[in-house]
Amino acid sequence: MPEEPRWRRGFWSLIATQFQGAFNENGLKYFVIYLVLGMNLSKTNEDRKVLLVGALFSLPFIFFSMSGGYLADRFSKRNVTIWIKYFEIALMLLATAAFAWHSLNLALLCVFLASTQGALFGPSKYGLLPELLPEKLLSWGNGVLELGTFLAIIAGSVAGAFMADFFRAKQEIPGLIFFGCSMLGLAASYAISRVPAADAGKKFRANFLGDLWAQGKLIRRDRALWLAVLGNTYFWFFGALLQFDIIFYGKYVLQTSDFHDGILQAGAAVGIGLGCLAAGYFSDGKIEYGLVPLGAMGMTVFAFALAAPGLSFLTVLTLLAAVGFAGGFFVVPVSALIQHRPDEANKGGVIAAANLWSFVGIFAASGVYYILTAFLHLGPLAIFFWAGIATLLAGVYLLYLLPDSLLRLLLWFATHTIYRIDLHGRENIPEKGGALFVPNETSFTDAALLISATDRYVRFVMLMDEREQRLARALAKIFHVIPVSVEQSTHETSDTWSEATETLYEGDVVCTLPAGEMMRSGEMFSTGDGIGKILNKVKAPVIPMRIDGTSEPILRFSNGHVSWKFPRRIPSRVRITFGKPMKPTATLAEARQAVEELAVEARREEAHL
Repeated sequence: MPEEPRWRRGFWSLIATQFQGAFNENGLKYFVIYLVLGMNLSKTNEDRKVLLVGALFSLPFIFFSMSGGYLADRFSKRNVTIWIKYFEIALMLLATAAFAWHSLNLALLCVFLASTQGALFGPSKYGLLPELLPEKLLSWGNGVLELGTFLAIIAGSVAGAFMADFFRAKQEIPGLIFFGCSMLGLAASYAISRVPAADAGKKFRANFLGDLWAQGKLIRRDRALWLAVLGNTYFWFFGALLQFDIIFYGKYVLQTSDFHDGILQAGAAVGIGLGCLAAGYFSDGKIEYGLVPLGAMGMTVFAFALAAPGLSFLTVLTLLAAVGFAGGFFVVPVSALIQHRPDEANKGGVIAAANLWSFVGIFAASGVYYILTAFLHLGPLAIFFWAGIATLLAGVYLLYLLPDSLLRLLLWFATHTIYRIDLHGRENIPEKGGALFVPNETSFTDAALLISATDRYVRFVMLMDEREQRLARALAKIFHVIPVSVEQSTHETSDTWSEATETLYEGDVVCTLPAGEMMRSGEMFSTGDGIGKILNKVKAPVIPMRIDGTSEPILRFSNGHVSWKFPRRIPSRVRITFGKPMKPTATLAEARQAVEELAVEARREEAHL
């Protein structure tokens, strides 16, 4: 396929460009921080100047992220990337002069400008991913991008600390090194695939707060996107708070050198990078937001562990890597949601707003750290403890707002232990918009497996009545069942199908049997009329599908009761096949035929194995 080499070159060129930019930003930042730490200032003055560097690093993302979003939508994201690299080259020449003249004020200005070019680049960087990659590789691509970013942070933090130790008398040398890296980044940016402008007619709004407000209103219309932006903001707040704490933990608790303090920063960044890569792999080609509560739990536990006194350098390094690894599980699905959910015309603006809020979190971390140390007189150990408490509360609040994330986490564990899903035809699932799934079965086990196979929000039409036990009713609520009962009146049945129709109108998925019938305990109930009404009202595609291999389901439903029984073989292999979308005008007979053809195709493939 001729497209694939171009796709690979463009994607990996973006990764290389991003790596170089993040290396320079963080290398410059940490070089200046460790120069400040080597000035033998008073503790109060030293704290203020280090936090000032952190504030100068985060403020440009608050002021200029929306401008970066405008550039990403108005112009080709590739062109924006190249322009920013030229700006960065000029900046690194200025930084070289600042270091040669030993001018701390000019060096601080360079930190601000380096962060400014990062703010302008951010929306184009993240916006390029969905333009370069197919949707099924988006989580993987995010994992690679975040791994590259945090590897660059590792290299930058260690290099900054190393250069502060070894080039304190020749500070212009680090400036020249950063300049050379910028030249390499410019070369890599020219190899990114050409992409068109998303909205060439977009108008610039000088009032970035007004633009942020407009993007915020757009984001709040999508609950999942809004929660993803909040989660992303907290992640960067948490990371920045720990970053400040590590600097002073190394100097005053472990009493290490600048270089070893840089190693601690690197340990956390290595953990985040590896966690991001693992999260991309375990997402199985979809946006698996069930990993978010798992990441929050890990961040909480390991932050508490870091609060213990008397830890060795190696133990602290290991725990910081563990915190970072858990953070990778937290941030990858959140980032993928932010990139995937917005419409193409608004993607750059939404990503810019999310980027801005993430640095609001980083800026807030500077203020919170100053309050905790200057006014509450907390030490580094106590700050680790309270960071764990904050993450615990944030995780509980997340589960309250989005209980589906806990369900998806449990299903993720189930499909990586008890079940193994053999998935076929995922590309036939529409990325957005309403769709009607018509499977061969719809038991609770089938519903669970279907939820784990797609990141779409699915409502299930199932036969339920008042005789069901509490567990069955609870499961029906958890699995978003639209209940239909043999005892319903004509009016109540109409309400059932109205709810299903409304779900499709809202752009979500409805799943119900194509046979036009449901059976339980000898009772037969026709759903054919209701399905026909849905198809007539909503012009949504019909997706035939089969779930095979659940003859031994964990959840068994009989006479209104739920029973549990594990399969005799673990892992139990299940095949889920999605057929090609059918037109909304498809009849029930055509849907039934399509489901049967999937069964024939599955048997044919198994015979060839």
